[in-house]
Formats: sequence, structure tokens, C-alpha cells
Amino acid sequence: MKNLSIGKLRALQRCTSLRGTLTCLALDHRQNLRKINPLFEDGAELSNFKMDVVKYVASSGTAVLLDPEVAASQAIANGILPGDRGLVVSLEATGYVGTSDAREVTILPGWSVEKAKRMGADMVKLLVYYHPDSTMAAEIEEKTAQIGEECNKYDLGLILEPLSYSLSPEKLTSEEKRQVVIKTARRLTRIPGIDVLKAEFPLDSSEKNLDKVRSACRELNAASTIPWIILSAAVGYETYLQQVMICCEEGASGAAAGRAIWKEAILMSAEERVSFLQTTARERLSRLNALCFSLGRPVQDWYRADAPLDWYKTY
Repeated sequence: MKNLSIGKLRALQRCTSLRGTLTCLALDHRQNLRKINPLFEDGAELSNFKMDVVKYVASSGTAVLLDPEVAASQAIANGILPGDRGLVVSLEATGYVGTSDAREVTILPGWSVEKAKRMGADMVKLLVYYHPDSTMAAEIEEKTAQIGEECNKYDLGLILEPLSYSLSPEKLTSEEKRQVVIKTARRLTRIPGIDVLKAEFPLDSSEKNLDKVRSACRELNAASTIPWIILSAAVGYETYLQQVMICCEEGASGAAAGRAIWKEAILMSAEERVSFLQTTARERLSRLNALCFSLGRPVQDWYRADAPLDWYKTY
């Protein structure tokens, strides 16, 4: 069990259920939403979409992940972010720079860990494109460590989201993805300052061999030195629900659910969107949250904090 500062432990408590499981509504998407719906090139339209999702769905999870450009401060200013749900804000600019086999993510210009702390975020999320054998691997590790140091300095929780990619023109096979995802978890979760791993499902979503799936999830659990949650990667809801169930049974602490919850709403009219979010999307996240609460591994299994009576003197 690892020691956390009081501030970081409180951040985790804010973002998790009373049992210590995490069901995060992921809504920090930007460029990929603009590609699907050209109307979202207008930042106000994209912001309105996200405000609707937060307003009607966020209360069904334990936390919400928002971007700092069109969603995080707007949700607070509009009074629609539930006060009893954790706020996670992304750090990275959308997309990546570099070549397809040597990808580099940049922090959103003008944004920082310090600003996220000042605006009231409980945690920040850092996405990195990572392949352990890439020429960029060492640089990504170094930059991640720098962010981890900043989060420790400001007592801000850090969720790391590494996304795998192929070093060749061919897509990673299911087995190659397994090796990359697990090796990535083994390497990156040892970097100080990272509190939660937002992991990819460690096989292709089309994998039907349940013994193989469970084995891969157990291997991922053994590789991670911190609590991990599973991202949805735009798979269908029922597929994602099955993935989350298996992952939680094998050691995951919850889920970061994005397009699996709300993707149909992207192309709906405003009226259709509200109806969908109030019913289908909310029900999906509620069901997912109940599953994580029941089966997920509590973050308290990983972390504790020391609080002697004179703690404030050296804090």
C-alpha cells in the first residue's frame, strides 16, 4: 500500500464512490467530435453539446472528465456540474505531433497543472501516445515524470491515459496490442505522481475467447502498480459493459466511459439529444456505475495517508 498526501487522497475520494470505485463520464473529446459533426467547428455548438451531456448524465457516475477549452469552466459557470461529483480536467492539446510511428503529445498552450488546481479540479488527465519500443518512448516517460512532479507539488490527482499504436503501417494484432498495453502499464505506472491508470482493453475488442480475455486482464492487473480503470475506445455499449465486468472481476477499479455512453447524441437535433441523454445515456451510465460499485477493486486497497495530530506543521 502506498502513502498519498492528504490532498491527493481527498481528490481520489471526491472522484470515487463511497466504496472506492471510479465511474468517470469521459467528455474531453474535441477534434474527433468535430470530424463527426461539422457544426462542432463552432466552439459554442461543441460547448452546448457537452453542457447537455453533463447536465443530464454526469450525476449517474462518480466523476466527469472535461476539456479546459469548451467544457470544464463552462460547466461550473453554468451551475450544471454536480457538486458531489469529482472533476477531472484534461491537460493535453487534441491530437498529436510528430510522425505516425513516433507520436508526441503537447500540453494545451496556455494551460497547466497549476491552473487546473486553481480552477477547482480534483484531478487532471494526461493522454500520451506510447509504444515502449518507439524512439519517442524515453521522451514521453520524461515528460510524464515532469507532470507527475507538478501534480505532487500541487497535490492534484493524476490519471494517465496511454494510447497504443503500431510502429508499422499495419494495425496492431490482438496479441501485439496485449503485449504493448501490458508492457506500457508495467513501465509507466512506476513513474511517481501518477495515481490512476486509464488503460486500454488489452486485446482487440473482437476477441471472443473469454479465457484469453481474462488472462490478459489478469496480466494487466499484475503489471500495474496503481489502480486502473478501463476506457471505452468508442466500442458499442454492450461490448463495453462486458469488458468492464471482466476487467473489474480481474482487478480494475472502474471505468472511464465516453462514446459508449453518448455517441448517438452527436448527430441528433437539440431536442432529440436531450431526450436521448435523459433516458438512454443516463441509464447506461447508471448501470455501469452499479457494476463498478459491485465488482471494482476499491482504491483504498492501494492508498493510505498519514495524519498525525501535528500534520499541518510540515504539510
